[in-house]
Amino acid sequence: MILASWLDTVFDSFWGPTVFRSIGGLAAVLLPAGAIVYLYLFKMMSFMQSRLGPTEAGPYGSLQLVAEVGKWLQKEDIFPRKADRIVFAAAPFVVLMSSFLLVLVVPFGPDAWFVNLDTGIYFALAVSSVSVIGILMAGWASASKYSMLGGLRAAAQLIAYELPLVLAVIGVVIQAGTLNMQDIVLAQAEGEIFGWGGIGNPFILTQLLGFFIFMVAMQAELTQPPFDMPVAESEIVTGYMTEYSGIRFLLFFIGEFATAGIFAMIASVLFLGGWWVPGLDPDSNWFNVLGPLVMFAKVIVVTFLIFWFRITYPRFREDQLQKLAWKILIPLSLANIVATGILKVAF
Repeated sequence: MILASWLDTVFDSFWGPTVFRSIGGLAAVLLPAGAIVYLYLFKMMSFMQSRLGPTEAGPYGSLQLVAEVGKWLQKEDIFPRKADRIVFAAAPFVVLMSSFLLVLVVPFGPDAWFVNLDTGIYFALAVSSVSVIGILMAGWASASKYSMLGGLRAAAQLIAYELPLVLAVIGVVIQAGTLNMQDIVLAQAEGEIFGWGGIGNPFILTQLLGFFIFMVAMQAELTQPPFDMPVAESEIVTGYMTEYSGIRFLLFFIGEFATAGIFAMIASVLFLGGWWVPGLDPDSNWFNVLGPLVMFAKVIVVTFLIFWFRITYPRFREDQLQKLAWKILIPLSLANIVATGILKVAF
């Protein structure tokens, strides 16, 4: 009774839910990022390239990520002599802030969410653009030609691929009839496919083209190979991150993989039903407990595709990248919107 009374007091106050949501937000951003790095960057990539990967730090190299973080925390934080110190120092935090803003609107269960906005997917797509500002800040403030080239490449790439990313989402919004991400999950759980609702209507079945476009645009937004021109080591060292060291380089690293995990969450909500499992009642309170686990499993599947493409395909040239966005993905996404609208009206 004392514990229950204390919990009621905590959650009725302002600071109680704020603290719990802050801890939950850190877990939702950092835990998937760490799992992705270990499973795919350390192990799957090594396996595909006939290597062992990390083996010494912990069982099967499971503590290698902890060792890497410790190493970067000990490194000297260097500022280039001609750099704009304030902008240079702030850039990685701006990039990381975009990741934390993105996770706010992702639902993890019927009542498990941080913010339930009516325009949730609109908010997510808007704040995903904030990272571009941080990258440009890093490129300009470093006072390095390599960094500036990387920043300009990133800006051109992200602007080109945000359009097909948004257009791919519109097909889902038309089918669901809402911008609320929780309602998008429920639309898939309660929907029907040509009058049959045995497994609901996971939008990947009716929006397969939209899912393909979203995944390609997401790969480019993350600047993952084969879209890694902004950090091309063989051309511009590491692009906008060239002059960074210590904890600030670590923040860029965390931001990259955290954003990969959060974009995978958004893809799972839009196309795979999010926290819901086909055939089960979405109103069950058990989903508040199982939902995060279901979401994590779907994130692992989506990020597997991201890193599979990263390992498999060589880097595009800049003209090939722009041609793919403007001449292929955007026309396909517009065709998908038209087809979705016609089918929505007809059925």
